[in-house]
Amino acid sequence: MANYTNFTVETDSDGIALVTWNMPDKSMNVFTEEVMNELEQIVDQTTADEAVKGVVFTSGKETFSGGADLTMLQKMLGLYEAKRGGNEEEAMRFLFDNAGRMTWLFRKLETSGKPWVSAINGTCMGGAFELSLACHGRVAADSDKVKMALPEVKVGIFPGAGGTQRVMRLTDPQSGLQMLTSGQNLTPKKAKSMGLIQEIAAPDQLIDAAKAMIKNGLKPVQPWDEKGFKLPGGPVYSAAGANLWPPAIAILRRETFGNYPGAAAILRAAYEGLLVPFDTGLRIEQRYFAQILRSTEARMMIRSLFVSLQELNKGARRPSSVPESKFTKIGVLGAGFMGAGIAFVTAKAGIPVVLLDRDIAAAEKGKAHSAGLMDGAIKKGRATAEQKEKLLSLITPTVDYKDLEGCDLVIEAVFEDSEVKKGATQQTEAVIAADAIFASNTSTIPISALAQNSSRPANFIGIHFFSPVDKMMLVEIILGEKTEDKAIATAIDYVRAIKKTPIVVNDTRGFYVNRCVLRYMAEAFQMVIEGVPPAMIENAARMAGMPVGPLALTDETAIDLAQKIMKQTIRDLGEKAVDPEQFKLINTMVDTHGRLGRKNGKGFYDYPEKPAKKHLWPELKTLYPQQDADSLDVEEVKQRFLVTIALEAARVMEEGIVTDPREADVGSILAFGFAPYTGGVLSYIDGMGMKKFLKLAADLEAKYGPQFKAPKLLADMAEKGETFYDRFNPYPTADKAA
Repeated sequence: MANYTNFTVETDSDGIALVTWNMPDKSMNVFTEEVMNELEQIVDQTTADEAVKGVVFTSGKETFSGGADLTMLQKMLGLYEAKRGGNEEEAMRFLFDNAGRMTWLFRKLETSGKPWVSAINGTCMGGAFELSLACHGRVAADSDKVKMALPEVKVGIFPGAGGTQRVMRLTDPQSGLQMLTSGQNLTPKKAKSMGLIQEIAAPDQLIDAAKAMIKNGLKPVQPWDEKGFKLPGGPVYSAAGANLWPPAIAILRRETFGNYPGAAAILRAAYEGLLVPFDTGLRIEQRYFAQILRSTEARMMIRSLFVSLQELNKGARRPSSVPESKFTKIGVLGAGFMGAGIAFVTAKAGIPVVLLDRDIAAAEKGKAHSAGLMDGAIKKGRATAEQKEKLLSLITPTVDYKDLEGCDLVIEAVFEDSEVKKGATQQTEAVIAADAIFASNTSTIPISALAQNSSRPANFIGIHFFSPVDKMMLVEIILGEKTEDKAIATAIDYVRAIKKTPIVVNDTRGFYVNRCVLRYMAEAFQMVIEGVPPAMIENAARMAGMPVGPLALTDETAIDLAQKIMKQTIRDLGEKAVDPEQFKLINTMVDTHGRLGRKNGKGFYDYPEKPAKKHLWPELKTLYPQQDADSLDVEEVKQRFLVTIALEAARVMEEGIVTDPREADVGSILAFGFAPYTGGVLSYIDGMGMKKFLKLAADLEAKYGPQFKAPKLLADMAEKGETFYDRFNPYPTADKAA
């Protein structure tokens, strides 16, 4: 056998070739151009070698594979765009052929005439699972480290290497569609019950079990290549098919509002593919895949939700001159809901935590929050009693600041009051080492103002979590005027240690995320005042791609908090800083009707006892004269939400609060679910085109007011033909992002 860079091939005395995928210098195996070329050689050589009776394919790493390297797709799209300038037809042929490279390689493998078995030893995603499905046998290790999925829909594309065709021929169509359109993870048990793998083996017997399948006479022919093959769910044109496909289309529309072309393409490729022979089905899939790759949604989602997210998670914004921090002890001040959540995620990362509050009962209650979260995870089978005990043993409740001695980092999450924070800062700095970092989890008070309480402002930084801490994946790191590199690097290292995504933001009122969220809510308040029916406000926001309507979101965060923010803004910036009509609406809700939001069971919604569902407060529409819903343009209502948020993000970039477009985009999706199909706030503008966006903003400004006034930056960018990724290029020393 030839020598390969990414694979080793060893044939045993039974004539079974063991192909082990182990890419050098990579923590995870991924499909690259080189990997596909080598795999094709291996298929050719094992097919031609008479001594080889069958092939077992496995990974030499802890994980099996993460699938295709999507930066390869980005590069391919860049080449396609370049070719379009010359000949559109030639460019499309290039894209179509490249989109089918893995498809036909896997098809070559499954029709090689020799049995292949995939031995799945860890996470097996995307193209790697599609490769496994092309193998004649599939066996997975019995381990909670093994997860199988086709998650492509989450980054705007879909399984385009045979996934839509093989899954739908192996399992019942309802389970198949659900798996393909949601990108859900499958355990070995679930995958076996769906018929996607045949066996589960103990991890140390995985290869033996795979070899045994071949020795026991595994057929080197897939079921769909045999005469008389019948689809698991019966033909498409049957009573069962009639009960499945129309509702499937309706459910997808209900879930996505037509915003995700990749998800719609799954349904089309699966439906059409099941009506024709397998090879034709693969060509249909290839055609849709090439079409989806060209979509703005795919381009933007791949960039933000794959490439940028990975780069930020690896610490793209970390100052490289500072050695990496290893945390031995972390302090959390304040054991309320936020502090308790911060203690939980820290202990979950295996780092000892000191949880301090004014009295021991409050500190103990903060620790009990972690016990409750672990009990919930145990109930769902996601954790064990031993893991709970281990996590709780890492949290030490206390009232004594001396217990913070030896902390590498202390995070303050006390009451939002400057004086309380001042006392906490000074008492902490009296006991921690001179080079330890002090961070505040404030959401409203500027970091530079809080740093004035510190005797070492260079080591003072903001680490802003979102609620609930255990679920929200984004953390804003806020720099004060005097914050230095060591504090930035330590904060990023900490956020990465707790497996969340850090973005770095300069100091401003509301930082980045809250500024955008407040615009979203303010536009909804404006609509309530205009008499837009509340149900239309909520539904249009969700149709625009937001996960939660703005009125429901205000209830979650509390209407009296919105009132407090407005009052504080008036105190700090004067009467004109807050819209008087919106202030009046919020005061009416809180002071007249006692509606504080979800926390007291009544806000813009009513929250009856379960199992009854929340519903909009019927009296809300009596506060203002209502417009006729039929006279309103739903498309325009949707645009108002997206445009007002995007304009605020553009202002944040203009002011230098956020300096990297990757952080603005990823931050907007992870923090408040800004329409993921757009790729984030700035990609929404870039994807639409600056001139078109400016015209839309100007039209909305003329009709609805100054909140839609575009900052000067955008006009300047339009004149120069720039995108945000040109103007604020995050890759100054490399090629620009596609």
